Amino acid sequence: MSGRHIYTDMKRREFLKRLFAFTALPAIVSMPSACNDRGSNNKHIKGGIAGANHKTGHLLRNTQHLPAPSETKDVNILIIGGGISGLSARRWLGMHGVDDVLMIEMDSKTGGNSVYGENSITAYPWAAHYLPVPDVQNKELIEFLQSCGVITGYSNGLPVYNDYHLCHDPEERLLIKGYWQEGLVPNFGVPDTEKAQIADFFRHVEEMKLAKGKDNKYAFAIPVDASSADETYRKLDAITFETYLHQQGYNALHLLWYLEYCCKDDYGANLRQTSAWAGLHYFAARKGTAANATGADVLTWPEGNGFLMKALRGNDVGNIITNTLAYKVSIEDNNRIAVYCYDAEKKQSTVVRAQKVIMCTPQYINKHLLQVDNAERDGIYDIASYAPWVVANVTVQHIPEGKGAVLSWDNVVYGRESVGYVRANHQLLKASAQQVITYYLPVVDTNTTAARSKVHNKDYEYWKQYIMGDLEYAHPGITAYVSNIDICVWGHGMIMPSPGYIWSDERRVAQQPIDDKIYFAHTDLSGISIFEEGFYQGIRSAQQIINSL
Repeated sequence: MSGRHIYTDMKRREFLKRLFAFTALPAIVSMPSACNDRGSNNKHIKGGIAGANHKTGHLLRNTQHLPAPSETKDVNILIIGGGISGLSARRWLGMHGVDDVLMIEMDSKTGGNSVYGENSITAYPWAAHYLPVPDVQNKELIEFLQSCGVITGYSNGLPVYNDYHLCHDPEERLLIKGYWQEGLVPNFGVPDTEKAQIADFFRHVEEMKLAKGKDNKYAFAIPVDASSADETYRKLDAITFETYLHQQGYNALHLLWYLEYCCKDDYGANLRQTSAWAGLHYFAARKGTAANATGADVLTWPEGNGFLMKALRGNDVGNIITNTLAYKVSIEDNNRIAVYCYDAEKKQSTVVRAQKVIMCTPQYINKHLLQVDNAERDGIYDIASYAPWVVANVTVQHIPEGKGAVLSWDNVVYGRESVGYVRANHQLLKASAQQVITYYLPVVDTNTTAARSKVHNKDYEYWKQYIMGDLEYAHPGITAYVSNIDICVWGHGMIMPSPGYIWSDERRVAQQPIDDKIYFAHTDLSGISIFEEGFYQGIRSAQQIINSL
């Protein structure tokens, strides 16, 4: 959900050059222990639970109590869901002259995992907050970035990125053994034998980055559907990343910690819950190039991917209705699609009749919505699994620093359950003593239902205490400087690329329209929840409709 740390060849060379740089450092400083006394004295900290509209969403469990529809509305095309895939589909239809398009969104605002908040200091993300410099072959995405000013022009055929949008230095650091080192791959105090294995792993993934199948397609690509169909690579989806690493002889503790951190960070999953194909895709799929950046660089904004979301949505929002829950989708006798909608503010229901519908909703929602006989799709509901997350935005007057690298955009602590925090106002040109840091905690459990229950059943005080304990571990004494913590609980934060999911028949079938009337777009249909996949899925479904008209 936070998602970042792409390892390109340039970073690999820099890493190899520095790999043994820490061996001459003085004796390792002890890691500060968690201090419950400091962390518990936090009554001055204000805030609450914010974020997604779970109350309205949970009405899907018991729709018979919703009021009967009091009116009917006719439209050409209805888009259900205002996340990235829905906004991408809406934009693509508009670009190609398809009119009378209506979007409904359950929450009070569009964005899905790209929603954001704002206070007097800065805007801040509630989930996704970065985009790696993309491959120039992803032409639709490159054109979109140019349309919203992220790309300012071209030099020698390569895009030139606006410096403001490229992540400012210092970019990332890791607290390990009491010392803040530059970069997130463990270096400080790591035995030479483990350093050699870490270097070997990155040589391996560089080979995978260039690997192509018999169809001459890259083995790992973005979007996922552009990847090679060669069974040599696709069969890796059937085993866990943990199994693959064991088979390849990778057993260094610091390497395994880092790889599990990456899986938690991008997928909300551990090594056993991530397919080997997805684990390698994290490293091997990024092939971005630019005139003034590399694939190792990321684009980020104070509001995170909310910046991209706003650009996708545009200024014309008259055909977007928020706080509205779709609770039934069926095909009428006249072959129109009937979508039953509940307005949570007006507390009334409406039937929207459409020629075509795009369902930009996750599979656990589709299971409740679709009242259409399409047994082939049932399998996807059984294999789709979702990672719960807790995200917090913390307002702090001062961050006590330790030894080593200075405060960076991305700050991670070795060995913790969380995947660290980013500084929301890192990109702001005007310096401020006050900071807003966005803290990410994937709640990883073999039983995702139990993990989801855990995140929903804990109250604000529990999460405040937990988060401050984690921050005190990294920055002893920080509690006194924190004034506010707002927390968002994501019960179904993102699809998990579980073994067997990405290249399953179920995922392939789930992308297909029903009767050329009901279409589907969501990162669930990629198996990896990143901006590029949501963007692609929206275009894919919109183009299916354009082709059918």
